[in-house]
Amino acid sequence: MERVYFDHNATTPVDEKVLEAMLPYLRENFGNASSRHEFGTVARRAVDRARQQVASLVNAQPSQVIFVSGGTEANNLFIKGAAGYLKPSQVAVSAVEHPCVAKPAQELARQGWKVRKLAVTRDGRIDLDDLEAALKELTGIVSVMLVNNETGVMLDVAAAAQRARAAKAWVHTDAVQALGKVPVDFQALGVHAMSVSAHKIYGPKGAAALVLDKRLQLRPIIHGGGHEQGLRSGTENVPAIVGFGAACELAAGRIQQLAPRLESMRARLERGLRELGAVIFGEDAPRVTNTSYFAFNGIMGETLVIELDKVGYAVAPGAACSSANPEPSATLLAMGVDPELARGSVRFSLGAGNTLPQIDDFLRALKAAVSRLRNLTAIAV
Repeated sequence: MERVYFDHNATTPVDEKVLEAMLPYLRENFGNASSRHEFGTVARRAVDRARQQVASLVNAQPSQVIFVSGGTEANNLFIKGAAGYLKPSQVAVSAVEHPCVAKPAQELARQGWKVRKLAVTRDGRIDLDDLEAALKELTGIVSVMLVNNETGVMLDVAAAAQRARAAKAWVHTDAVQALGKVPVDFQALGVHAMSVSAHKIYGPKGAAALVLDKRLQLRPIIHGGGHEQGLRSGTENVPAIVGFGAACELAAGRIQQLAPRLESMRARLERGLRELGAVIFGEDAPRVTNTSYFAFNGIMGETLVIELDKVGYAVAPGAACSSANPEPSATLLAMGVDPELARGSVRFSLGAGNTLPQIDDFLRALKAAVSRLRNLTAIAV
């Protein structure tokens, strides 16, 4: 049985060109980038080049790129690092943030911060009126993601940043799910900090970056030898960082030609979903072209995912990082979706290797799975 992968928002396969770029730094160029000899110098040059490649993709300066281990660390570094420098006030995060933003924000309550969740509209966009209401109270930190990891909905970060900056707040965006799918411009967004990651753009796991306005001061959350401008101590993961840089360079040339192809595939998928009676979340909002988030009334998302996996299709029950949690998606609840329908949510996310025939085959398999599960439900009743 040929297995087909439709879970690219969870992670992507490493591109062959990325792997080729990494291999020398797993073999002969194995030096520590902090070492003073030639082995270290070669590694340092590779890290510096990768820093330039990441910065180029997001329209930032190389000195603004702080390498970390993943999007979770990048988000934690900004939120906890900013809180360690600022006086406690209010931290405001959108109600649809990934847990690696929502949870560190919640932790600040232990340090005297007031945590404010910003409302979203029924189609998953940031409610700018609610943000303005929140900013009437002294606010130190605002974090609004650029693209939601479940729905694929694009949030108006630039508009949110403009309002937050006017209120003297420090503004952050988690752009992990946006990078490589839509143009990401750090300067145009007007944020103070932005998180990006390699493994969502056909790079390796274990490499990510916090892109930071150099006028800000953060308190490190990892202390040691003072690597990454003193903000992230620890020996650099040179092969993964090199892979991140190579993936960014490939993404720069891939976005314009890939997006229309993904959009065509998703359109065919969603026509089929509607014919089967699915509810598609956020379908009227601006979305990245690779993502569709849907549910069938009366069918649990986890159950449907297992049925599809049996016949060779990999999709996700809601957010991959929360798939062990049986509770309804917090994102969908924030959008006003009924909890029972939210429990049926399935995330489908396309990648560069997918094809239109795979979509047609998937829809046939989905129709059979839905019919089978509905029949089982009817028999049980």
